[in-house]
Amino acid sequence: MGVYQMDVKTAFLNGILWEEVYVSQPDEFVDPDNPNYVYKLKKTLYGLKQAPRVWYDMLSSFMISQDFSKGSVDPTLFIRRNCNDLLL
Repeated sequence: MGVYQMDVKTAFLNGILWEEVYVSQPDEFVDPDNPNYVYKLKKTLYGLKQAPRVWYDMLSSFMISQDFSKGSVDPTLFIRRNCNDLLL
């Protein structure tokens, strides 16, 4: 039996936002012509409070589309059974 593991550390970048999020201009990149403007995000950013949830929702949708099911005790555990094989 083989065991494979995957660590994801930068998955929060470029996720889909489900609501409008605005951020102020970083101090190093303030537009001199419009210093009071804010930016509307098109994708999630690492460190954004909702980034983990957005990433989990995308991962969950993908895993379910690939015939995985969520664990009944741990919803972050995805399981796929195929004959005598079990993929966690």
